[in-house]
Amino acid sequence: MDICMDSYRDFHQYLKQELQAVSSEEKAASMRRYFPNGLVCIGAISEDINQISAEFIREHDAMLPEGYLSLAEYILERAEFHEEILISYRLIEKLVKRHFDDNLLVRFQYWLENYANNWALVDDLCIKAIYNYLYARPHLIEKTQLWARSEVSWCRRASNVVWVKFIYRKMGKQVYRLNPELVFSNCDLHIHDPDEFVQKSVGWLLKVTTPHHHDAVVNYIKTNIASMQKSTVRYALEKVPKETRDEIMRL
Repeated sequence: MDICMDSYRDFHQYLKQELQAVSSEEKAASMRRYFPNGLVCIGAISEDINQISAEFIREHDAMLPEGYLSLAEYILERAEFHEEILISYRLIEKLVKRHFDDNLLVRFQYWLENYANNWALVDDLCIKAIYNYLYARPHLIEKTQLWARSEVSWCRRASNVVWVKFIYRKMGKQVYRLNPELVFSNCDLHIHDPDEFVQKSVGWLLKVTTPHHHDAVVNYIKTNIASMQKSTVRYALEKVPKETRDEIMRL
């Protein structure tokens, strides 16, 4: 089904109105607690967003995947609120498994650098839509390391978050194992990063790597602990045995 620009505008307005219809100040206040730097939101929670987007997709099942992608980008370019961006992600979240080519990865980077403006938008995109996309295209997983050198801190965070589900991942009858040296390479790039949310992503990446490469992670932290922020170290050590954790924290 071909879609004109007026239809994109109408779809965007409809989705925004649906979000506003289920919003409340109570929900908005609850959400803002997790964003110390502020959050411009309508007041719709994740369940609301999932329900609205799923219903919209059911009602427009004749729309081509390219139409959904164009609508998502139309919304991203005009979004005023946090929830509008999440809605745009949901529109393509499942389609990316079977549609689009390798060039979509470049567009994801553009989204991260231009539309993601808080940690939740980064993490949601990485853990859901981009995860689905890369799961179907494992040859692209390592290419996201290019994001680690982005001038935009949210994209640098994404370079770590996008890997957390690929340290060890069953894919059909095979298992994908991310090279731990790539993990440590990303950590090296970000170990002095001034952005707190990049630092937290370093701790997260090291934490999920620990169950599969325990000794390597412990050695990496011991070697670099003088350069690492204390909060990053604490997060990274959450899956390390208490005795080892206490020993490292004493350093």
